[in-house]
Amino acid sequence: MVENKKLKFEEAVTRLEEIVQQLEGETVSLEESLKLFEEGMNLTKLCREELTVAESTIKKLSRNSEGELEAIKE
Repeated sequence: MVENKKLKFEEAVTRLEEIVQQLEGETVSLEESLKLFEEGMNLTKLCREELTVAESTIKKLSRNSEGELEAIKE
C-alpha cells in the first residue's frame, strides 16, 4: 500500500489505474481485493479533495481587460 497523503494527483490516478488492473485480473485473493478496494477508495477521496481545491482556485480567476487571467481580489 502506498502512503496516500504524500502522493500528487497524477501519482494517485496512476496508482488507481494499477489497482483497477489488479482487481480485473483473476489472480488476486479476496483478502487482497478488499485491501486494494480500500486503498482505491482512499485514493479516490484524495483525488476528489485535490480537484475541489483546483476548482475553487479556477473559480477565483477572472479575465482582465486584456483578456488575461487574474485572481479576483476578495
